[in-house]
Amino acid sequence: MKKPPLFIVLVSVHGLIRGHDLELGRDADTGGQTKYVVELARALGECKDVERVILLTRRVPDESVSQNYAEPVEALSDKAEIVRIDCGEPAYLRKEMLWDCLECFSDNALAFLKAQPRLPDVIHGHYADAGYVGSRLAHQLGIPLVFTGHSLGRSKRKQLLASGVPRSEIESTYHITRRIEAEEDTLGVAERVITSTRQEVEQQYGLYDFYQPARMRVVPPGTDLKQFYPPQGDEKQSTIAQQLKRFLKEPNKPIILALSRPDPRKNIVALIEAYGRSPALQAIANLVIVAGNRDDINEMEDTSAGVLNSILLAIDKYDLYGKVAYPKHHAQEEVAVLYRLAASLHGVFVNPALTEPFGLTLIEAAACGLPIVATEDGGPIDIIGNCGNGHLINPLDRAAMAQTLLDTLSDRTAWRRLAKSGIEGVTRHYSWQAHVQKYLQVIRPLVEKSEPVEPITSIRRAGVFRNRAIFTSIDLNLIGDDDALREFLQLMQAHRKTTIFGIATGRRLDDALARLREYNIPKPDVLITGQGTEIHYAPALTRSESWVRHINHRWNPQEVRDVLAEVPGLTLQPKMHQNPFKISYYVDHALANPHEVRQTLLRNEQTVNAVFSFGQFLDVVPVRASKGLAMRWCAEQLGFALEHTLVCGATAADTDMLMGNTLGAVVSNRHLDELADVAAIDSIYQTRQQHAAGVLEAIAHYDFFAKGRSGA
Repeated sequence: MKKPPLFIVLVSVHGLIRGHDLELGRDADTGGQTKYVVELARALGECKDVERVILLTRRVPDESVSQNYAEPVEALSDKAEIVRIDCGEPAYLRKEMLWDCLECFSDNALAFLKAQPRLPDVIHGHYADAGYVGSRLAHQLGIPLVFTGHSLGRSKRKQLLASGVPRSEIESTYHITRRIEAEEDTLGVAERVITSTRQEVEQQYGLYDFYQPARMRVVPPGTDLKQFYPPQGDEKQSTIAQQLKRFLKEPNKPIILALSRPDPRKNIVALIEAYGRSPALQAIANLVIVAGNRDDINEMEDTSAGVLNSILLAIDKYDLYGKVAYPKHHAQEEVAVLYRLAASLHGVFVNPALTEPFGLTLIEAAACGLPIVATEDGGPIDIIGNCGNGHLINPLDRAAMAQTLLDTLSDRTAWRRLAKSGIEGVTRHYSWQAHVQKYLQVIRPLVEKSEPVEPITSIRRAGVFRNRAIFTSIDLNLIGDDDALREFLQLMQAHRKTTIFGIATGRRLDDALARLREYNIPKPDVLITGQGTEIHYAPALTRSESWVRHINHRWNPQEVRDVLAEVPGLTLQPKMHQNPFKISYYVDHALANPHEVRQTLLRNEQTVNAVFSFGQFLDVVPVRASKGLAMRWCAEQLGFALEHTLVCGATAADTDMLMGNTLGAVVSNRHLDELADVAAIDSIYQTRQQHAAGVLEAIAHYDFFAKGRSGA
């Protein structure tokens, strides 16, 4: 029996939406979401199983923007159209200012839909504001609601805090509490939630009270195969190809192509190091690094400038001139040409990021016939699993990264197979046609009521944000008892909606991540590294730039090195263990006394924190930096109370985390003498058991997850 075609309504309230010449990047509201909803509406309109598609958005009769946005109706095709609904205030407003207008939009949208020949079969809201509107329309019309968040308020809040925006400003500017409440309410109503990756489901939606995994479906976004396609034979004559020739002695060798923002999480320096340490890889391929556009590195913001300077230094260190290209500029339309150029030269696309939620560049490269090598984190797992067009790598293992690239480039028969599989896999899984088919497979059972909708079982928390936390170090706390570690991680997963999980370590970021990976410990909500000099927030390991600015106060690293250069018993650790805010030494305690070292620094007017730990290490960091100070900064930024924070420590480096208003616990270990004074404080609990078993003992001692203590 032939199934009747569907009438689908998409709702995307904010931004500037039209069917042609999208003003992508005009502001924060004209990004990927506006492109996605227009292309989804158009692709659905081309499907024979769809009767009609309406994209509802806000009408903007504002002279400061194009008259297009004031037109009530715009046809996309015979079956698809954009309908613009009046939304109270006529001026073009950023999305955060629209909350008080949404009731008006909802009432007008309801009147419009009731005036149609028939009601839609389903409503699909995009982003929190459209989720709010969609929820009201679904209730009033008695039809199913589908929701896609695109980005979520809980994650956005952490990103804003990491960038240094005060909590009060986040509320006044972004109305983040209102947004999160709208997302929670929408998740409670939506019969299906569509996301791009499984990681997004677990790490972002999983933090919400009304997270219902049985209602969630992963439908990867579509890719424009009219823009991304295999080589045509003219790539070597392109402008961008000519730019690369300025850098390369042998421009016709295969290309290892990396394309990303200049962001530490993209791990580009590790890629250069892997290439620089492999003469065999250098012999058969050039490396092309496309890290955004730049004019003057010195005028860029600190993080981007730092990455670009590190890239240049790594190229110089390994003397890679003539083998590595790093163009300053490229146009957006040249990205596809770069993929095709690399494919025409039998190259490979590499994404060595520390974390990669989706990986759109991997799909684009695959569509152009370019095999891929990518991080074994997040989206690449799904993409390579679906397309069979490349290899996953540990982004922290430079030797393995180089060998995987070498193997991929050396076997031409396997290369052709990977290239062919990528083209076919993208067509099958990531084209707009494939996206629409998977989308309809999610939608139709709701309309036909042929698939049960799991009832809501969650209970809303009293507050919007998690109000308690557990912080622990890695070594001597988590690692050493695999069974207890497994039990602890299961406990944290069970309480992830109410409890922030933090790790504070003296290790550098990549070293800490390698350790976590080795023991299958998921990335925590907060990762404090470098003895408290860096703070990183999940899910994307966003570094807190406000913390970096804060600890830079009175910090003179060269003066510190000069002062300690003549102190007997101190030996600088290798450069890999240093960072801009941490100077690390090996300590011979027969020659170097901690008290005398601190006195030497003070006599020379160096106001710093000198941290001795594990009986053999000294880390000198800014006076404003330490594990405890970093943890308290997080408490202020994220809004959890120190009185509801369990801290488990094992060495002297953990001292200021354990003291004060926190629930402190010294976990039994062989370095207890370092914490003898702390352990003697009555309010700090000393465990009998070691490792993660000691952490579990501390949780039980404080009855940490009891409702009364947390207010949950």
